[in-house]
Amino acid sequence: MSMTARTTGILSDRGIAALFDSGRLISERELDHDQVQPASLDLRLGTKAYRVRASFMPGPTSLVADKLDRLKLHVIDLSEGAVLETGCVYIVPLMERLDLPAHMSASANPKSSTGRLDIFTRVITDYAQEFDKIPAGYSGPLYLEISPRTFPIVVRRGSRLSQIRFRIGNALLGEPELLALHEAKTLVASKQPNVSGGGIALSIDLTGDAEGLIGYRGKHHTAVVDVDKKAQHDLFEFWEPLYSRGRSELILDPDEFYILVSREAVHVPPLYAAEMTPFDPLVGEFRVHYAGFFDPGFGHEASGGRGSRAVLEVRSHEVPFILEDGQIVGRLVYEHMMEKPQALYGAGLGSNYQAQGLKLSKHFRA
Repeated sequence: MSMTARTTGILSDRGIAALFDSGRLISERELDHDQVQPASLDLRLGTKAYRVRASFMPGPTSLVADKLDRLKLHVIDLSEGAVLETGCVYIVPLMERLDLPAHMSASANPKSSTGRLDIFTRVITDYAQEFDKIPAGYSGPLYLEISPRTFPIVVRRGSRLSQIRFRIGNALLGEPELLALHEAKTLVASKQPNVSGGGIALSIDLTGDAEGLIGYRGKHHTAVVDVDKKAQHDLFEFWEPLYSRGRSELILDPDEFYILVSREAVHVPPLYAAEMTPFDPLVGEFRVHYAGFFDPGFGHEASGGRGSRAVLEVRSHEVPFILEDGQIVGRLVYEHMMEKPQALYGAGLGSNYQAQGLKLSKHFRA
């Protein structure tokens, strides 16, 4: 079956551009040159942030704007940049709004860099009953809830913390299809792939590199991180490196934030997109990976990514929890693309995390 004949799938960069051309995607100003990714669109903050008392769900009868009128504590101007503090909740109207066709839905996710800074974000729509899910045919504004968890951050109008994917119909691969694709293309570098729950398992690497470095733990009471500046911040002012010291386990302390890496290299072939699903809470008291999109071409040899591992953002919740080397921490689900993107992840896009091992976000320099 040729890809052009697909009637369901994730929109590629070409399809996203067509949404703009047809007025299905509207923005306050023209797109940034690198805003359209191979299978997603970065969303940009507008000019105002509303500090609110608490996160909320609009529900089937409410506009976000009406709830903001009731819940806002104050309004922050983002035109020149402003600090968002840890532990606070902010709602920011986005520059982009949607007028989706009846057969097209969308879903949002934090960008990789956002997750690696432990910034909790989720997209909200009017009448929403779920976060980060935009129902088919939705017409209206988009808002981003932002709650920095570890570091205070500087954001401004145009900052990009979240991304959105558009899909027609159900594009998920079932387990037999997933296994067949793995046999043909090696989706995760594992001799015995663990496929269940519709996804392929990723496990944690706690053996470390040549120096025994296994990850980083976020420091408390740091300076601010500017989300728009690359390689601006000293790694050691914000992160404590963690070493294996000959043990292949790590005790996660409650409410600490860790950057770790998967044992397996990940591969997303050009005609597919993948997403990391948080691990089943029945298995352990921890949460992995807020930032879940893997674009077509991630880890793909032809676009310079042979052996890209998944960087994992991990927190333990109520109790200390021992993670052991090789323990399953998440699953990748794969979806069909409608067509092959014009540009693959890593191929001349200046993608920050192609061919990565353990890597902090682009904001830090060693």
